[in-house]
Amino acid sequence: MLRFESVSACYGPVRAIDGVDLDVMPGEIVTLIGANGAGKTTLMGSVFGTPRANGGRILHRGDDITRLPTNLVARRGIAIVPEGRQIFLDMSVEENLLMGTTAVGDRHFEADRQAAFDLFPRLKERRNQPAGTMSGGEQQMLAIARALMSRPALILLDEPSLGLAPLVVKMIFEVLKEIRSSGKTIFLVEQNAHHALRLSDRGYVLVNGRVRMQGRGEELLSNPEVARAYLGAA
Repeated sequence: MLRFESVSACYGPVRAIDGVDLDVMPGEIVTLIGANGAGKTTLMGSVFGTPRANGGRILHRGDDITRLPTNLVARRGIAIVPEGRQIFLDMSVEENLLMGTTAVGDRHFEADRQAAFDLFPRLKERRNQPAGTMSGGEQQMLAIARALMSRPALILLDEPSLGLAPLVVKMIFEVLKEIRSSGKTIFLVEQNAHHALRLSDRGYVLVNGRVRMQGRGEELLSNPEVARAYLGAA
């Protein structure tokens, strides 16, 4: 579904990721964990060219998309839920959902909006409310629902639990299970390693822009080095 082959990317003279190899297979949830500044967001953003990879290749369904314009990446059935949500704060919930159809058109808007409301009933209650007046958890629900409006087969999520209360975090991860069960593939960047690795089929650990470890989710959860660095174990 998605493959990074020796991918590198820079911000000016600073190399943020360096020769990363990573695979996401159809139907999987794959998590990338690592400390702040490890390069997780950079790697995910490179799929859409923000920043553009300056080494290696990014493949989607076997096609090289490394230099593909962002709008054409979205039309391939890839959606991203960016760090910090980046919803349109002055627009209503429904208007934000409509913006999510940009890559595919609004022909299925009514049905997909209802599916979003079924997944997140709170959004139906807030449908006419400006997004900027909602809580952080509600805004994260909206960011995920907006991504789903493009009917993606592959969803990239960057730190979906960031800044949320524990109960909301638990709900978000339960929703990700539902999304995967609907046949979608998920690539997840997350600092909450415990929740993420429990959810994931496989995981990768990124350290200073390079993959340090990889394995099945439960294997990484039981790895002493991962436990010390990311799970708060003594």
